[in-house]
Amino acid sequence: MSALAPGARVSDYDYALDPSRIARYPTERRDASRLLVVPRAGGDLRHGVFTDLVDLVQPDDLLVVNESRVLKARLRGHKPSGAPAEVLLLQPRAVGSEVLWEALVRPGGKLKPGRTVVVADDLTVDIVDSTADGGRLVRLRTPLPLEQALERHGRLPLPPYLEREAEDSDLERYQTVYARVAGSVAAPTAGLHFTETLLAELAERGVETAPVVLHVGPGTFRPVEGDDPAAHPMHTERWSIPPATADALARCRARGGRVWAVGTTVTRTLESAAGPDGRVQAGEGETRLFIRPPYPFRVVDALITNFHLPRSTLLMLVAALAGYERIMDAYAEAVRSGYRFYSYGDAMAIV
Repeated sequence: MSALAPGARVSDYDYALDPSRIARYPTERRDASRLLVVPRAGGDLRHGVFTDLVDLVQPDDLLVVNESRVLKARLRGHKPSGAPAEVLLLQPRAVGSEVLWEALVRPGGKLKPGRTVVVADDLTVDIVDSTADGGRLVRLRTPLPLEQALERHGRLPLPPYLEREAEDSDLERYQTVYARVAGSVAAPTAGLHFTETLLAELAERGVETAPVVLHVGPGTFRPVEGDDPAAHPMHTERWSIPPATADALARCRARGGRVWAVGTTVTRTLESAAGPDGRVQAGEGETRLFIRPPYPFRVVDALITNFHLPRSTLLMLVAALAGYERIMDAYAEAVRSGYRFYSYGDAMAIV
């Protein structure tokens, strides 16, 4: 039996990280994060700061960003008995003529179908059914537009590894400056480094920017169990690509420019929507695409991303673009050099 290639096992994506390197708060300025540049063709890794992107992205290139906005999806309330309860909304699901929400609830053993959580006088959550993965289907009852009700009564759902509650500063800093379409339960974190000033500087250089939307679901934090990536049930996420972005992608290809994906969410969106010839059509849909070595990229040439958790599907995605050994060497260098990791951490440019 032949040996598996490096990067074929989940355990190949393990690495040691001191907990002190997990960034629990963002840098004072968005674009002050460090940037590790990883050339796909080989050569030395380069250390810099995020504003160096102005020199990395060329005028013929296209920068694609994810305009999804994080919902205030964590709802705290109480059962009719007065006992505290919590609901974390995950994603909407059409059931017949109504829209229910997949959710996680606490205490799970007590909040069975038929129970109710009172969040406020104008927001109640009905537990409708259980889901196969231990979650719930819930109905939100409110006289307000849903986004307004969540904005009024919800809290931002920060990643569990931050080990803290959301604070007022997170209301701004855990959203990108271009977030527009509410629907994510986690931020598309590569975009957190961009400022209006940096985007303006890129535009002045002739760099075109185009939006997509992919709503980040909770599966982004789901660990990969076992040692065979192919056995992992990849999570589903919803995406949309407007006609103007499809046109911008076609123009970029025609002029010989590179497509830069700002984050793994943009990468997943573009590669999911691409035809066999690499052309991307406008539209919307759901994707379960699991990008891992040796995935043949059809659209994305360069990627801006943060540093991801060990054994995660996101680490496998960046390894597919940069090469397994290349990315693991880059992570080892980042650990040695004191980079900050995960959602509020530093950035990497694979180019």
